[in-house]
Amino acid sequence: MSSIIPSLHIDGRAVFDDNILFSVKDMAINSSQWTCLLGPSGSGKSTLLRLIAGLDTHVEFNGSLDASDNLQVHNRVAYMAQSDLLLPWLRADENISVGSRLRGEKIDNDQLEIIIQNVGLIDHCKKYPSELSGGQRQRVALARTLMENKPIILLDEPFSALDAKTRLEMQDLVAEHLQEKTILLVTHDPSEATRLCNNIYILNDREIYITKSLPPPFPKNINDEDVFLLQTKLLEEIRSS
Repeated sequence: MSSIIPSLHIDGRAVFDDNILFSVKDMAINSSQWTCLLGPSGSGKSTLLRLIAGLDTHVEFNGSLDASDNLQVHNRVAYMAQSDLLLPWLRADENISVGSRLRGEKIDNDQLEIIIQNVGLIDHCKKYPSELSGGQRQRVALARTLMENKPIILLDEPFSALDAKTRLEMQDLVAEHLQEKTILLVTHDPSEATRLCNNIYILNDREIYITKSLPPPFPKNINDEDVFLLQTKLLEEIRSS
């Protein structure tokens, strides 16, 4: 695997049963940055993530979906979904290292311990999913993503089921620990987009287009007036399309 963190370039259209789901022109998902795809529920945002990850066999993509280093994309992706997808018969630490277990690889226990410590699960790592809160389960999902150590991270509304306080905490935690990765976040929440992302694209009326590029720092203060104003403008843009 290349040690260089690749950027992604997407240009084309997704088609299902001869119907165009969406089209995208010159979408750039830059390395070491957060890119957001914002849009209403059911607009097809998750379909793009599945295409990048090589998971969607029923949707055809006509066009290019390339990495800047010209290597394959889908085998260098870690995917964090809205559902934590924890296996109920495994403890938290076993869920975190499940990728290595499934591939028959030796588990790096030193790295596992560091990640568990970093995400604040040291007191909960021997618990089963049923014994964890929603926020703790998402921390396990984040730790599992970190354990995979992939250069491209796809986040499919991973915080939408959490309460407001836990959602902000998880946003901060993910922003801290997913630095120096190529990240695409799918969300329907303008607040989340403006807090976390350098570049914001909108999917509406079957088209993906860039709407905002934001300067650091990230994550932004949710109480900042400029952040609030941008959230309002994004919401208006989604509603008016």
